[in-house]
Amino acid sequence: PFETSANDVIEGDPKLVSFRYFFTRKLMFMAHADAVAVFPGGFGTMDELFETLTLIQTKKINKSIPIYLFGKDFWSGLINFNQFVEWGVISPDDLKLFKIVDTVDEAFQAVTKDLTQDENSCEL
Repeated sequence: PFETSANDVIEGDPKLVSFRYFFTRKLMFMAHADAVAVFPGGFGTMDELFETLTLIQTKKINKSIPIYLFGKDFWSGLINFNQFVEWGVISPDDLKLFKIVDTVDEAFQAVTKDLTQDENSCEL
């Protein structure tokens, strides 16, 4: 409830876009995103992360965008994605949908590598 209004940086700016429904905001976000950086957060962060992963995994969006989870201690301690594979609730390939990084430099290296691989790929 304390995050239901715009922050001081964007409040009153004509570029501010407000959505009545949360799912509409997520769909617009995904339609226009070229990459996603996810930082440690609460349930809203988890909701947006898993919605993003689900849309990409199920191919409900026409592009596969890179997802970077910042904070190895946070993400590795929070969710054991490998356990999901062992339980059979996700496939091993689903682990390729995101990368866990600690620094902007690490994310930059991963983005650069991903873009280079995409340019050479026939599966775009």
